[in-house]
Amino acid sequence: MTSENTQQRKDMHTISFLVANKPGVLVRVAQVFARRGYNIDALVVSASFDPQYSRMTITATGNPVTLEQIIKQSAKLIDVLHVIEHTGIDAVHRDYALMKVKTTPATKSTILKLCKKFHTHIVDTSDNVLIISQGGITEELDRFEALMKKYGILEMIRSGKLVMAKGKKIT
Repeated sequence: MTSENTQQRKDMHTISFLVANKPGVLVRVAQVFARRGYNIDALVVSASFDPQYSRMTITATGNPVTLEQIIKQSAKLIDVLHVIEHTGIDAVHRDYALMKVKTTPATKSTILKLCKKFHTHIVDTSDNVLIISQGGITEELDRFEALMKKYGILEMIRSGKLVMAKGKKIT
């Protein structure tokens, strides 16, 4: 990892929101980030265990002071019930990916060995193409992606980081 990549990881922040499951909430939260010039790198939104509420996980890179202002402003939004930034908090972080990789008779066995080593799942095989599903920590997915690039990634999508505080702390 280069020093630039190391710095980017250091400036990367993961923020969880518990929000009312209503139209327009996502737009209002995103506007708070945009007004401060903060780009959202990854965004995951889904209904929570209670369908009245949704969980948002936003990953963004930037200045911690600006981020603190964003969190305070977001917490004031009517439909935002809870906001927490996960830096320094003991939490479980996971990322998921689906990757379509080109194979040939000469490369398929090597790719399958790498898939096994990285604990991935092959979810489809057809026409010299594998669709691979992988879940884990972001850095592990990054390493696997880098290895697959030399074989030819035809298509890929990642979930963005999912995070949950350990213990009784509510995320």
